[in-house]
Amino acid sequence: MNTALTSILDSKMVPIVRGQSPEDVLQIARALHEGGVQVIEITLNSPGALQSIEYVSQELGDVMAVGAGTVLDPESARAALLAGASFILSPSINTETIKMTKRYGAVSIPGAMTPTEIVTAFESGCDIVKVFPVTTFGPNYIKDIKGPLGHIPLMPTGGVSLDNFEAYLKAGAVACGLGSSLVQSTVQIDQSYLTDLKEKARQFTLIADQFKGGTTK
Repeated sequence: MNTALTSILDSKMVPIVRGQSPEDVLQIARALHEGGVQVIEITLNSPGALQSIEYVSQELGDVMAVGAGTVLDPESARAALLAGASFILSPSINTETIKMTKRYGAVSIPGAMTPTEIVTAFESGCDIVKVFPVTTFGPNYIKDIKGPLGHIPLMPTGGVSLDNFEAYLKAGAVACGLGSSLVQSTVQIDQSYLTDLKEKARQFTLIADQFKGGTTK
């Protein structure tokens, strides 16, 4: 199995870093790793996103899977992969982006919402389908989708927090995308924030650890 895919399935979470400078992203990545997180997503609509991917993959690539998020086209996917990304996430389905990602041997995670979109994404060759935005529907939506589509790995994203993370995993999610509930996009990055981030990452990790191996402990 692809190393990045193994890390995502093992970690059960993909923290999303958006809007931060490359220097701050590197500090965030270090804090997340110290909190037990094995995966990080850096969105391409962040300042210097490709540089951030390069920084983090060079320093932490041996211990963290580094991915690019908000990837809308195959050209952007290729640029991110060449910068060091090992997985590509999108908010929607772009089949050419999926093809480009797989051509480079990376993990493809496009976004979809309806059963039809989820099946289309999976049949287009992706590894995991990001169910986005899942905020309005909640964990029961994942449970309902898993009924007829249990063979498709799902990663709910949008509104996942410490309060419902466990419920999403119980509903059958292979991992969850974590936005502002873990990494804030507008705060100043100082030691106090990084300490809090590390502790919050530990709390998510403790929940995720219950589901390692595919079953609840």
